[in-house]
Amino acid sequence: MTLDTDLTDPAGPTDVPFDSALSERYLVYAMSTITARSLPDVRDGLKPVHRRLLWAMRLLRLDPASGYKKCARVVGDVIGKYHPHGDQSVYDAMVRLAQTFALRYPLVDGQGNFGNIDGDNAAAYRYTEARLTQVAIDLMDGLDENATDFRATYNGEDEEPELFPGLFPNLLANGAAGIAVGMATSIPPHNAAELLNAAVALIDNPQANVLDYVSGPDFPTGGVVVDSPAAIAEAYNTGRGSFRVRAKIEKVIEKGGGWHLVVSEIPYGVQKGKLIEGIAELINDKKLPILGDVRDESADDIRVVLEPRSRTVSAEDLIHSLYRLSDLEVRVPLNLNVLDAQHTPRVMSLHEALSQWLAHQFIVLQRKSQHRLDKIADRLELVAGYIIAFLNLDRVIEIIRTEDEPKQVMMAEFALTDRQAEAILNMRLRSLRKLEEMELKQERDKLEKEQAELELLLSSDARQRTRMKRDLGKMLVRYGLDTPLGARRTTVEEAAPAREIPLEAMIEREPITVILSQRGWIRAMKGHVETGSGEALKFKEGDGPYLAFHAHTTDKLLLAADNGRFYTLAADKLPGGRGFGEPVRLMIDLEGERQIVTLRRATASPRLLVAASDGRGFVVKAEDVMAETRKGKQVVTPRAGAHLKVVRGIGEDDDMVAAIGDNRKMLVFPLAEVAELARGQGVQLQRFRDGGLSDVTTFRMADGLSWAMGGETGRTRTETDLAQWRAARGAAGRMPPTGFPRDNRF
Repeated sequence: MTLDTDLTDPAGPTDVPFDSALSERYLVYAMSTITARSLPDVRDGLKPVHRRLLWAMRLLRLDPASGYKKCARVVGDVIGKYHPHGDQSVYDAMVRLAQTFALRYPLVDGQGNFGNIDGDNAAAYRYTEARLTQVAIDLMDGLDENATDFRATYNGEDEEPELFPGLFPNLLANGAAGIAVGMATSIPPHNAAELLNAAVALIDNPQANVLDYVSGPDFPTGGVVVDSPAAIAEAYNTGRGSFRVRAKIEKVIEKGGGWHLVVSEIPYGVQKGKLIEGIAELINDKKLPILGDVRDESADDIRVVLEPRSRTVSAEDLIHSLYRLSDLEVRVPLNLNVLDAQHTPRVMSLHEALSQWLAHQFIVLQRKSQHRLDKIADRLELVAGYIIAFLNLDRVIEIIRTEDEPKQVMMAEFALTDRQAEAILNMRLRSLRKLEEMELKQERDKLEKEQAELELLLSSDARQRTRMKRDLGKMLVRYGLDTPLGARRTTVEEAAPAREIPLEAMIEREPITVILSQRGWIRAMKGHVETGSGEALKFKEGDGPYLAFHAHTTDKLLLAADNGRFYTLAADKLPGGRGFGEPVRLMIDLEGERQIVTLRRATASPRLLVAASDGRGFVVKAEDVMAETRKGKQVVTPRAGAHLKVVRGIGEDDDMVAAIGDNRKMLVFPLAEVAELARGQGVQLQRFRDGGLSDVTTFRMADGLSWAMGGETGRTRTETDLAQWRAARGAAGRMPPTGFPRDNRF
């Protein structure tokens, strides 16, 4: 079986391997996408759809001095004559060419709704109108001077230019973005004046360092490029990399000592509407608690106001947090993947891309000069014929009046060419005046002088370089850094990466009273209130107090469930003290049948003693039980039939453990005998013949063991002589001292 590569064989279908046929067709599609759709040409920086749009508008005579025409007319011409694709995709490409926030140097002057930086779409093409800008005219300069080749359109009815020959460096000035098959391109816009200055330097020295002239991207939306010169140079030298771009933020001091931030420029490619939505979400989700409000006060310019939570907030911390958490800082990629003069896609350095564009401009200069020479030669031929006619005017008139074939007679008698004889025969009578003869001789002298200059230009590389520098200088007059269009908009200032501000540093430290009910409803009252006050004792009907303690909004809270899983709550995110609060199960993934063992501040004790109902337990560091997610962290793994019973904080000087069981037997043993683990079942603290563990605590032997006496007096009793209860860890223990609480709790 042979592979038939002719996909349009008139002989009919042929059997070929499916994978071969599929790969062939996909390769054709891929190459078409790469070379004729998605990647720009290094010489004019345009994709085919953009080139065809501008060409169609030129044929419609939509120059800057003319009136606007409906975009529907332009789109119709493009898809009908040059670009047989969807009308919406063609119109979207046209809209982008007109958007002042998308293109550094717009190529289309739009009238009507062409979208905005908020992300709103343009109006339909039946409503909008457009014409070319002066930039587009400069880019297409030379199309009438044989500066580029033309090719037939897709149906062979018309012609279109293969590329635009103008002296405007469009590829780097306006940038490009596209995704092909297996490759992509992303080129940020640059300042045209810097590129033109770099091109002039390359003419004198092809090895010149273009980074001495090009400081970095120049975005239409402004912003600040904060990469180091070394990072920028690395990206430009390899053709791959990215630029860190930040919004321009200013701190405005208010009367009375307050302040706010104003964003006047946003990063390139960021939609202002989505940016503000993202910042508002940070406020609503309490991910940026030091930010109070965001307002959009933009009109023709951008003005986004950011209000801090309070005037005591550090402006620097707020700005750095906004850079890290929002699109006020983004990375703009650089992938200088373009088609070279042979239509081969490859990644170029900035120096190579600018050099190839400059080499193309020399070819354009030569072609335009040769085209002008040909025009001069044609005109000189006719002028010479006219002068011969004036010198022999009477004889020429006689030949025309008397001969049947005057053209042939004049050609034979005066050695005229066919074009000269035809031109003489087509002369008007008014052209026979004496003044016309003098003007013809002046024109001949002027043309011969220009002809000699052009011949010298084409024969001398040095003259071509001088001419190119002069032409680039003329472009600099229009796009110079001192012009409104050419002035640089993006500043380049090296800055360190945005610092990560800990969440705790963003939260204002305020006292709160955390209250947890028996049914698991939690709330935080402002201030350190008495836990026995009427407001603190307000619960739903059938519910009652379970835990209450003082904390601060900067604290992390540890919640332990009876299945041995620990959860972490942020104190600043607890519901307010008004009302009954919210079920804690809405904040964490706590199963409904599970009971809460304890809720405590994470920093209350650096180490915890955890024990299960079967008497097994261990010491664990508080930092090891902190959970990062709603699902919590499994710390204690109780044996079957057992559950987590006690979580106690260990004092800094505590050296002993006291445990008591449901059987009312108490045991005292050294804390050093308890293993320190990060997770597990632990060791046996106390053995029971029946029942299980009731409570366990730690204390300092020198201070004795204390417990509450009960009642409203708040008195405590301390037992210092504990010799009869001391034993090895895991013993059964004996009855507690007289007066120990009947609930068997310390």
